[in-house]
Amino acid sequence: MSVDPIPHDRLCAVPHLVVEDADAAIAFYREAFGAVETMRLVEPGGKIAHAEVRIGTAPVMLAEPYPELGFVGPRALAGTAVSFTLYVDDVDARFDRAVAAGASVRQAVRDEFYGDRCGQLSDPFGHLWTLATRIEDVSAEEMARRFARCFPSPDNA
Repeated sequence: MSVDPIPHDRLCAVPHLVVEDADAAIAFYREAFGAVETMRLVEPGGKIAHAEVRIGTAPVMLAEPYPELGFVGPRALAGTAVSFTLYVDDVDARFDRAVAAGASVRQAVRDEFYGDRCGQLSDPFGHLWTLATRIEDVSAEEMARRFARCFPSPDNA
């Protein structure tokens, strides 16, 4: 029997979030983003060593901090160096749902020049999420023109 070197559900980059109170994080992701928990490994003292959820078709791994191993969350860093983008059918409804579940608004939902309607949230654990719905297919050339209008350079202002 041969084993696939890449599991069928791991064909993409899989984020691994470090969160304080992973149980609460799983509950939040379920309520805010419709996550489905697929596994959980709990240490005898109750600390979640590893858990996995699925948001849409995307797997997301998470665990509580292990600073002795270099795994710390956004709160320990006083911020985060990454953010997540989640495409949804109705960004306004999903954004409102996430706020009702406890997310903080960083940027209200609005139409953007690149063809998405989106807004940005901070989850209660310090991770940043952009929720988006594609509202227009924009060619690379048109996107460059719109970008130049939004952010003119001194050469073409």
